[in-house]
Amino acid sequence: MKQEAKLFKIYNKLLDYFGPQHWWPADSPFEVMVGAILTQSTNWGNVEKAIANLKRVKVLTPEKIVESREQSVERWIKPSGYFRQKARKLRAFAKFFLREYGGRLRAMRCEGVQTLREKLLAVHGIGPETADSILLYALNKPNFVVDAYTRRIGQRLGLFDFEDYHQIKEYFENNLPKRVRLYNEYHALLVALGKNFCRPRPLCQNCPLNGLGRCKKN
Repeated sequence: MKQEAKLFKIYNKLLDYFGPQHWWPADSPFEVMVGAILTQSTNWGNVEKAIANLKRVKVLTPEKIVESREQSVERWIKPSGYFRQKARKLRAFAKFFLREYGGRLRAMRCEGVQTLREKLLAVHGIGPETADSILLYALNKPNFVVDAYTRRIGQRLGLFDFEDYHQIKEYFENNLPKRVRLYNEYHALLVALGKNFCRPRPLCQNCPLNGLGRCKKN
């Protein structure tokens, strides 16, 4: 089976089972960007609490985050964990957004994907997964996001055997049409599968992909 056909078979089975994931849940693109930074090394429930705090004190804008004392930002985002490091990351990103694009989403979206990705990766605390999440979910760029679930599921299904982030990203982007909605939904469905079935100790018996190739339970 060709790789594209296999990937679409996986996608359709997951979509039939889980349904549309409506990801990323947020009220604005900037909230998505903040969430992409806060979700590092924590679960989404903790991120929601931190974002609720930022909304409560009305500082969920790049200007307000830059104007606020770092200690205050730390206190507001404490539920997300690693709050001191993340406060510095948030402020660094907000300063970058204001300096490079005047805090304007349209100006940011006008930047080419590769140029923008390189700029994001140069910002303190922005790694490949965070940069790609911002590009895909906040800026609607056809940019596949890779995370631990993607790596684990892909290896277990025998789609690839490499660990490198960019190799996995290229595998999906080279074998799927470059469509924002497809990349968005595909990544979200892989997360749903990883959380519910393809865990470190997998629950294979009821997995929606059970029988699709030989799963390697690494």
